[in-house]
Amino acid sequence: MKLTDNVLRSFRVAKVFRENSDKINCFDFSPNGETVISSSDDDSIVLYDCQEGKPKRTLYSKKYGVDLIRYTHAANTVVYSSNKIDDTIRYLSLHDNKYIRYFPGHTKRVVALSMSPVDDTFISGSLDKTIRLWDLRSPNCQGLMHLQGKPVCSFDPEGLIFAAGVNSEMVKLYDLRSFDKGPFATFKMQYDRTCEWTGLKFSNDGKLILISTNGGFIRLIDAFKGAVMHTFGGYNNSKAVTLEASFTPDSQFIMIGSEDGKIHVWNGESGMKVAVLDGKHTGPITCLQFNPKFMTFASACSNMVRKWALSSSE
Repeated sequence: MKLTDNVLRSFRVAKVFRENSDKINCFDFSPNGETVISSSDDDSIVLYDCQEGKPKRTLYSKKYGVDLIRYTHAANTVVYSSNKIDDTIRYLSLHDNKYIRYFPGHTKRVVALSMSPVDDTFISGSLDKTIRLWDLRSPNCQGLMHLQGKPVCSFDPEGLIFAAGVNSEMVKLYDLRSFDKGPFATFKMQYDRTCEWTGLKFSNDGKLILISTNGGFIRLIDAFKGAVMHTFGGYNNSKAVTLEASFTPDSQFIMIGSEDGKIHVWNGESGMKVAVLDGKHTGPITCLQFNPKFMTFASACSNMVRKWALSSSE
């Protein structure tokens, strides 16, 4: 089935999960779309089966805490940043709940973590104003970039370049094979002092970059020229919450949750808002992602996850 304006409008909440006692800070779908994993401020990691629509396992990271969890290419391993004790990134086997490797280096909280879509490389950005490049097979940092401010960063879908958003005012593009030579392109944006950038994502076709902010708007830019294609607003975020914005897998639509628990969806080409979905969330929707393979998406507010699917009448 193809995603259209009408199809998006017909999504309904199919399942509500209440596994957590504190805020869900991140979740990630496995590349095959069969599972989704969440991390929470209650130090738990919950693994959900997307096809059966139920939680499979809960693991704990009580000593170090858990934040920004990401699947690697192996279905049963993840990397995640810590929010207690230190700022080391940890590589965990879900199969036996054992750490495979630690990645020390950051001296302040990690605020961005992106796995390469093609190999064992990943990048991390931290409030220590650095971006680090890693390989899952080695605990040593493979590359280090010092920046002027807080970074957000992400790989492109080919895994050949990565983008770094710096100081909430510019996007720099780096070639992975020669990133030590500096960016091959820099796009300067209009600086908005009312908010800061909280996330950066490429569309699956590699043509667009979505910049999230902790204000009341998100920006869609051309990944080749840096031109702002659309600025999307009209959703509530008065408390400067970090709200996750996402593309649909076909790169056609952009979605973000809001402070009042509703999900806003725009058509990326026309820039028109096509849907406002109300899943009866009780607070700001901080996590929102579309399943990469199936017609479902997940949203999380405070300590609840909602799984959305097409209504049965469709």
